[in-house]
Amino acid sequence: MAQKGEVYKCDVCGNVVSVMQGGDGDLVCCGQNMRKLSEQEAKSFS
Repeated sequence: MAQKGEVYKCDVCGNVVSVMQGGDGDLVCCGQNMRKLSEQEAKSFS
């Protein structure tokens, strides 16, 4: 479940998403679940 403020990255194509509104389910890109970034990793995209 994605929560508001979390940042996710696709390890296949490099897409990065910031969650604006949380909800149930998984974030998927390129047929794979996206990886939740740590706060430190996410700061590099700010």
